[in-house]
Amino acid sequence: MRAYRIDSPEGIQALKIVNLPEPTPGPGEVLIAVKACSLNYRDSLLIQGGYPRNRTYPVIPLSDGAGEVVGIGPGFTRFKVGDRVAANFMRDWLGGPINEHALLSSLGGGINGMLAERVCLPAHSVVHIPGHLSFEEASTLPCAALTAWNAVTSANTKAGDTVLVLGTGGVSIFALQLAKAFGARVIATSGSDDKAAKAKALGADSIINYRKKPEWHEEVRNLTGGVGVDLVLEVGGPGTFERSIKATRVGGTIALIGLLDMGTEPPNIIPLLLNAQKVHGIYVGSVAMFEDMNRAITVNQIRPVIDRVFPFEETRQAYEHLMSQKHLGKIVIRVGEG
Repeated sequence: MRAYRIDSPEGIQALKIVNLPEPTPGPGEVLIAVKACSLNYRDSLLIQGGYPRNRTYPVIPLSDGAGEVVGIGPGFTRFKVGDRVAANFMRDWLGGPINEHALLSSLGGGINGMLAERVCLPAHSVVHIPGHLSFEEASTLPCAALTAWNAVTSANTKAGDTVLVLGTGGVSIFALQLAKAFGARVIATSGSDDKAAKAKALGADSIINYRKKPEWHEEVRNLTGGVGVDLVLEVGGPGTFERSIKATRVGGTIALIGLLDMGTEPPNIIPLLLNAQKVHGIYVGSVAMFEDMNRAITVNQIRPVIDRVFPFEETRQAYEHLMSQKHLGKIVIRVGEG
C-alpha cells in the first residue's frame, strides 16, 4: 500500500511517498481504508521537528483522517465492515482528564498517523462519523473541530454568551459554528475583507479587521459595552495573548490553543490575576468528547468548511498551501475513492 512518511525533520522535502506492507488487524483492532485526511498547523511544524512530544522518525504523518472499516481483528468490537469512521487525535485518550500516556499517543507525531491507504487502530480509538458528512468533511473533525468543541464546552458556553475567535483557520471556523449552535454571539477577527465576509456568512455577528484595527481588543470592548467577552479562543499565542486578556471580561476564560504568533516580548499577565480570569490550555480532546461532538454536529447539521481538496499525489502542494496561510477553513487530501 502507499503511504507518506517523514524520515527526518528536514522540511517538506522529507515528506516522501513509500510502499509498505498492508497492515493486518490484531485483537480488538480495525483495519480502515482511508478515504481522506486533513491538515493542521501542527503538521507544518512536525516536518521541521518543532513540535513537543512528536519527534518520532520515521513516522506516517497526519492525525486527521476518515475512512471505511474493511477488516476487524479477533475479539469483540462495536464496528462492522462498511462502517464509516474517523480516528481520535490521541489514540489512548478515551475519556476523563488527560495524562502523559495519552499525550504520547498522538497520531502522526508520537505514533504513525493517517496519511496511508490503510491503517490499523484499536477499536477504542475510533468513532462513527456523522451520517450527513462526506469522508472529506469528516476528515476535518479529529483535531480542529474537537479542539474547538473542547474549548467551547469546557468554558460552559451557553446561549447569550459572547465568544471571540481569532482568525479564520480551522479551529476558529469550527468554534464559530459550534458557538452559534450553542446560541452564543460570536465576534471574529480577520486580516482579510474577503475572509471576513465568509466568516459573516457562516454566522459571525461582528468582524474586526486586525490589520485596520491593530488594537482589536479595544473594538471588542466597544462591541460588548465595555464588558469584554466570556470566552476567547486564543490561537495566536504570545503575540496576541495580552490583547486577548484585555478583550476578556472579569471572570472570563481564555482557551489557549495555538502558537501562530510568538511575539517579541513576554505578555503582561498581571490582569489575569486582577480580573480573576481563567486560562485553560486546550490540547484536542478525548474519544468521549469526539462522540459528544459528533452528536451535536448531527443534530445541528453542521458542515465543515473546506478550502481545497488535493489528490494524494499532491500532498506536498497541500502542505505548501497550508503554510501559505491563504486558506479559510480546512485543507483536505483525498486518499481513496468513496
